[in-house]
Amino acid sequence: MARKKAVKAKKKKAARKAPVRKKKVTKPATDGARLFLRHTVATLAYRCGKALRDAPDSFAEFKAGPTTRKPIEILAHIGDLLAWVLSQAEGQERWRDYSYSSWEVERRRFHSGLAAFDDYLASDRPLHKPPERMFQGAIADALTHTGQLTMLRRLAGSHVRGENYSRADIQAGKVGPEQSPPPERSEFD
Repeated sequence: MARKKAVKAKKKKAARKAPVRKKKVTKPATDGARLFLRHTVATLAYRCGKALRDAPDSFAEFKAGPTTRKPIEILAHIGDLLAWVLSQAEGQERWRDYSYSSWEVERRRFHSGLAAFDDYLASDRPLHKPPERMFQGAIADALTHTGQLTMLRRLAGSHVRGENYSRADIQAGKVGPEQSPPPERSEFD
């Protein structure tokens, strides 16, 4: 009888120690990866903002070839990526293709999407997807599309000057349309 009780007590103890699987959540804004992700979001704001700034009205509908996207379609896709990455951070991942509107509306959507994601990253709210995963997906894709917009500007006859971006004034949290001008002697043709 004593042996039965000992076995039963041992099973109860083991059951209490069984690992509970929880969804991995990263720590708030003190996490180095999270801070670095905020810096990449600010980098996207700076670089894409430069590609969008002073674009002629005709640029939104420019078509480089029969199978290429128009700049307005690329910008709308970047907006979709920013909505998607925010949904990942919030733990309610969803993808949605929005219908694009005007160039100005999509520019505002780009900056408001950046601000919403950056605000989430700066908060104490948990991240429901690792920062590295969010970077390698939506943010890296948005940076690629930023390069496409820059290249299309050149093809459309309204090129964006090259820049030594390592010298740029890029700061976490600075994601709006007002960005610092490039430092002297950091731009080139």
